Amino acid sequence: MNLMNFFRRFPNEESCRLDFKNKRDQAGIICKKCACKEHYWKEDKQVYQCKNCSFRTSLRSGTVMESSKLPFQYWYISMHLLTATKKGISALELQRQLGHKRYEPIWYMLHKLRLIMGKSDDKYQLNDSVELDEAFLSNGSEGNVKKVPILVAAESIPVSGFKKKQKIKYQSRYIKMTVLESRTKEGLLYEAKKMINKESEVITDGAPSFKTLSSIFRKHQAFIVKDKSKISKIQPWAHIVISNVKRWLLGIHHSAHPKYLQNYLNEFCYKYNRRYFGENLFDNLLFHASSKSWF
Repeated sequence: MNLMNFFRRFPNEESCRLDFKNKRDQAGIICKKCACKEHYWKEDKQVYQCKNCSFRTSLRSGTVMESSKLPFQYWYISMHLLTATKKGISALELQRQLGHKRYEPIWYMLHKLRLIMGKSDDKYQLNDSVELDEAFLSNGSEGNVKKVPILVAAESIPVSGFKKKQKIKYQSRYIKMTVLESRTKEGLLYEAKKMINKESEVITDGAPSFKTLSSIFRKHQAFIVKDKSKISKIQPWAHIVISNVKRWLLGIHHSAHPKYLQNYLNEFCYKYNRRYFGENLFDNLLFHASSKSWF
């Protein structure tokens, strides 16, 4: 959805609020006090009231917007800009575009959206043939550059009817990336089990920390390559993803604090995994933002 279509659909604050209410009505409201699902809308108070216990639920309650004082239109514009392009937008640039005086609420809003992106992807595991590799991302801080370890998994499926003249032998489907809290063998295996279905075939570069993967997954292929320049042929999509996320972080955010790096990875993976959604990507994110709380 381009900017012209977006503002035709959501020209003002009221249009965004009404659309958000419609999404909430479709998803259904569950009373926090008695778990009753039957409510009626009080227009004068702009709240839902439980038919059983009269407990009131605000329009934002139980969603990503809970406790936020930012206008609905801010949230809608942010979701549009996050999903309209492959690159996304930084909090500082979004603050300039919105004309908001304070940086912190805009930064917090974007990170809440990135968090639900990650939560929605956590519901799924990678399947079939999966390339698994470890990488290091720099936080970009001048004079104090830190390398943050991450685990990268990419589904790599052979192209049907592949011919030798073709350059692409494998096609990518979905990816996952997670910041490693621990680089021990146990820490790597724990994250790998969360990311990948146990019936999958896992392809690694033969690192010692990955040796016991065969006890967890259906099959483990470990390729020991002495010439590092040829490793990309063994794990083509894992290395493409690593290169792309490094350029993406450097080009938009310049640096990412290790504490919040996972949120940025969430955004990258969310958009990559839904790269064929087109204009529906905005509605997909809006669905997750309005359906229930992830916190």
